[in-house]
Amino acid sequence: MSAFLMKIIQSNRINIFIQALLAVFILVLYFFAIVIALTPPIAGDVLIHHLAIPKLWLMNGGFYETKWADFSYYPMNLNLLYMIPLYFKNDIVPNFIHMAFGIGTAWLIYIYLNSKFNSIAALLGVLVFASTPIVLRMSTVAYVDLGLTFFTTGSVLAFIHWRTGGYKEIKWLLISSIAMGLALGTKYNALIAWMFLSSAIVFLYARETGAQWRAIRYGIVFFLISLIVFSPWLIKNLFLTGNPLYPLFAGLFNSGVNNIIPDGSIISVVPGNAKMGMFQLREMLYGETFWETLLIPIRFFFQGQDYSGRYFDGVLNPIVIVLVPFAFMKKSFYDHKLYFVFFSVFFVLAAFFLDQLYIRYILPVIPFLSILTVMGIVNIYFWISARSGSARAVCACIALIILLVSGAKNVFYLKQYFQGIAPANYVLNRETRDDYLKRHLKSYAAMDYINRYTPPDSRIRLLFLARRGYYLDRIYEDDPTYGMNVIRRLAASSGQDKAFRKSLDYLACTHLLIRMDLFNRFLLDNYPQKTVDDLLRLLGGETAMIYNAYGYAVYRIIPRK
Repeated sequence: MSAFLMKIIQSNRINIFIQALLAVFILVLYFFAIVIALTPPIAGDVLIHHLAIPKLWLMNGGFYETKWADFSYYPMNLNLLYMIPLYFKNDIVPNFIHMAFGIGTAWLIYIYLNSKFNSIAALLGVLVFASTPIVLRMSTVAYVDLGLTFFTTGSVLAFIHWRTGGYKEIKWLLISSIAMGLALGTKYNALIAWMFLSSAIVFLYARETGAQWRAIRYGIVFFLISLIVFSPWLIKNLFLTGNPLYPLFAGLFNSGVNNIIPDGSIISVVPGNAKMGMFQLREMLYGETFWETLLIPIRFFFQGQDYSGRYFDGVLNPIVIVLVPFAFMKKSFYDHKLYFVFFSVFFVLAAFFLDQLYIRYILPVIPFLSILTVMGIVNIYFWISARSGSARAVCACIALIILLVSGAKNVFYLKQYFQGIAPANYVLNRETRDDYLKRHLKSYAAMDYINRYTPPDSRIRLLFLARRGYYLDRIYEDDPTYGMNVIRRLAASSGQDKAFRKSLDYLACTHLLIRMDLFNRFLLDNYPQKTVDDLLRLLGGETAMIYNAYGYAVYRIIPRK
């Protein structure tokens, strides 16, 4: 009896040690993420959209329609949260708001796995999710993808709970509906999950209970509650553009009214959009074959690179799909596993065909792949435990090496990401905010000059800055072509002084902020030398260059007498 008790005690000690070790890994991970998140915003979409548009609203004293920015018509639940700290001149807190949604998603993973297995499996699931490179990166910036992931995960798991309980507790359907509505109000990508879950509710309820009409009623309840929660953004867009889902589905609605500038991208293949197809575009840009492009849903997990449009602007760890088949070694929770797989495959394929090819756009599937990965690890562990002698040792070594290599990939990513940001000097007050921003953003010095030395009522026109205007404390405008249409208009009128001035006045701005290398390259690549000379001559006569450094120039438009 005493020997048996000793085994239990030793087993408990080992379990406690493993739990403590996993908890330490998670805390260390978030320590580095917190240090990075303590730095000012430098991520592209933050400077373009997620903080930039709320800041323009605050500068305008309320809602401010930015017709030149198609993304300002996207649902903005999280952006409204970001407005609160922005009102108090704090743009660091939004990083932590976004991180909180990632932690919330990890908590949902923990609850699910702990209820199905134990706390070790639950902590392992948290570690797999939180250490995934794209999740790490998103945890340090004020994007919205982790908010979408949290609400989507909550909606799916609430439905699973309702289904597991025999469809008796209707409150879980209501929770699922509300969470899905919040996801829809966070990002349009939630439309994919909404479509899948609405269909799944009807199909699964009807198949498992035989009550078809009740299944339809529950599907309608889910759909309508989600729609009601989502509806404020639909109503806003319907009123402003005539299209509740603007800029999506342009061919189905009378959109583009009120002088809305259409999106200038050529990537989307959403219905009603007659732009270049994805296969043709990637062949033209990257020389990819049809099959290479078709395999992108798999390539997401193996070839991702940060800040690379060709390689999906993000990094995943292959382990989150490599171990998924092992989750099916045992039939326990088979229906859950199958549902997670179908949801993940459907979401990835739908995102592949309907949106730009960024890894963060498939982030809502990572919690479920993390759960399946842990299930696979658990099954492998029990399979190895059932072996005997040298076979057990060999299998255990192979499994351990695979896990260590996969974990090392995430560690190396975190190291490189941390070194690239180099936040220590700023966090330790050895570097000023201005110096930090000048180190990371070449355009910041020009914007700082504008903020310091131009009148408060100045209006700035950005050219070739890719709409990154967050650090301007002046009202500014851009367009989806990044200023190319402006240059075309100026070049077309460069033969006549009055016509050129009229084109300049059409911009309704007081200053131009130009990235000079792209400006000069665009002129030389598209126009004969005489046109370029005429345009530059007229521009020099109608404007005065008041700043030029680090490749960015500020021109003051000379007022007419």
